[in-house]
Amino acid sequence: MKEECLICRAPLEYLESDVLMECEICHKKENSKTRCVNGHYVCNDCHTRGLDSIIGLCMEERSRNPVGIIEKMMDMPFCHMHGPEHHVMVGAALLTAYKNAGGDIDLPSALSEMMNRGKGVPGGACGFWGACGAGISSGMFISIISKSTPLSNEPFALSHRMTSKSLGVIGETGGPRCCKRDSFLSILSAIDFVREHFGVEMERPEVICRFSARNNQCIGKRCPFSG
Repeated sequence: MKEECLICRAPLEYLESDVLMECEICHKKENSKTRCVNGHYVCNDCHTRGLDSIIGLCMEERSRNPVGIIEKMMDMPFCHMHGPEHHVMVGAALLTAYKNAGGDIDLPSALSEMMNRGKGVPGGACGFWGACGAGISSGMFISIISKSTPLSNEPFALSHRMTSKSLGVIGETGGPRCCKRDSFLSILSAIDFVREHFGVEMERPEVICRFSARNNQCIGKRCPFSG
């Protein structure tokens, strides 16, 4: 098997209901539906350890290409083939490219807010919530740049429309999950959305996946990024 369980590399299994589990790394106990077939469990905090290193990358980055930015994050040691780190990375890459393309935001505070919000979306949300965390991250990005709150008008609508657009293309592509594919789909959707609604032009590259060999559930030619 390729990368699955972070402890023993065995395949993961998803349970029908929550079970009390103990993280193999920090020994925190919490309810979860996810473990490997050998019973190992790694909590979201341990799975994303080192995620805060993307802040330094983003602050030094000058590119307007959010796909290129997130690919740099994907090459960092903390990033796995799948995992909740992508729920932060999508929004962070978009915020950085948006700023570099002329978007009017305070990037350090925006990235900090993205980190706090994105880490609130657990692993497995794509299957258990019916809402992929990468798609939700694109909505968080819009909510941050538009200063949306539960009481706002247009920003409230725009952030929901962004999430809906990303989840729509993810749903049309279908499963099983691939955090890389869904991240790219969400970012490309956001590039178009921002150009239309905010007048900011981020770079929109052609994406060719280089991660398929690491994904046990790769959908092959059905993936829009298949080489």
